[in-house]
Amino acid sequence: MKIAVSGLQVALQSQRVLHDITLELTAGQVVGLLGPNGSGKSTLLRCLAGLFPRQAEHISLNGTSLAAMPLKARAKQIAFVPQHAEVDGDLSVEQIVRLGRTPHRRALQGLSAADEAAVEDAIRQMQLSGLRKRPWHQLSGGERQRSQIARALAQQPRILLLDEPTNHLDIQYQLELMRLIAKLPLTVVVALHDLNLAANYCQHLVLLKSGRVVTSGTPDKVLTADQIEETWSVRANVRREENAIGISYVMA
Repeated sequence: MKIAVSGLQVALQSQRVLHDITLELTAGQVVGLLGPNGSGKSTLLRCLAGLFPRQAEHISLNGTSLAAMPLKARAKQIAFVPQHAEVDGDLSVEQIVRLGRTPHRRALQGLSAADEAAVEDAIRQMQLSGLRKRPWHQLSGGERQRSQIARALAQQPRILLLDEPTNHLDIQYQLELMRLIAKLPLTVVVALHDLNLAANYCQHLVLLKSGRVVTSGTPDKVLTADQIEETWSVRANVRREENAIGISYVMA
């Protein structure tokens, strides 16, 4: 599903956070949002999720304004996983994932065969089959993150929005999670801090600074040594091999 943003501006507590954001994101890609802390990545994701109703008219999905979409219809198109997603009580992984079917069900209605199939597919995609009965408090950070993403996938959205999903995870779990995300047959927009993850798992990057889009395009175009130094004030070596990009930082 194609996402278009036109003239988006956001002010929080009288401070402008986003300035005239205009973007077109191609359907089916993994799009990485990059930028220093405070650049507006999380705010932009929340706008795409429809959490800023006054700005919804500046966002469209396949030509339909987000403002014109009822909440339930929107929840069938877009799923959002915030940076610090939690659950109430001590639900199991399977129970958490089942919550993703809420937009598809009527009040007090049990899960249908279609609901159960969607839950099973989400559990499979996030490789949680062996953990389905495990309670939330027994999960590692990476397992919790995969459970929340599986919950979002159970919505069967066409767009998945992820805010810093690799934050606070060990390197092996960061790589494991990004490999799973890259395989999803969806439009994925993900905010990231790690430039190497962004370079190797995203097809398109949007670079933000001080609430403005600095540049966007392929990782080769966006993650140049000059652009990294200008944005983050650090010198970097960017190595391009046949199937990978490696970024290392030069100590002053």
